[in-house]
Amino acid sequence: MKRFVLLLCSALACTGAWAQNATQVNGYTIHHNALTTDSLSPKVASAYQIQRSKGRGMVNISIIKDKQNTTGTPVAGNVKLSSRNLIGQQRDIPLREIREGQAIYYIADFPVGHREQLVFDVEVLPEGGNYPLAATFQQEFFTD
Repeated sequence: MKRFVLLLCSALACTGAWAQNATQVNGYTIHHNALTTDSLSPKVASAYQIQRSKGRGMVNISIIKDKQNTTGTPVAGNVKLSSRNLIGQQRDIPLREIREGQAIYYIADFPVGHREQLVFDVEVLPEGGNYPLAATFQQEFFTD
């Protein structure tokens, strides 16, 4: 899992998108990222049973409970993900929970087309929470 986390951090740093890929809402930070799976190393893709391909997208979501003067605490939750393209076609994307140590992530992979632009809607009900939190982000995929 440490390889997976390092890979995702590297991918985010390369795109310069780390700061933009988080939504803060009601005491939580929802981290979200989307990329094509060909950027995963073969070892990481194999370990998490993800097909490496320019024609496959991947989303990674984590929920952090904000704590002042810290980086926060990862929490589990009920996470729902859907996407819609620019002409309004919508699909639900099932997520898998990944845990290692204190880290908790939700990942999914799915087919994408060249220059496909998707808007992702995330609904999170943190463990122990009373109501769902929402985040929306957008990603264009380049497959050529």
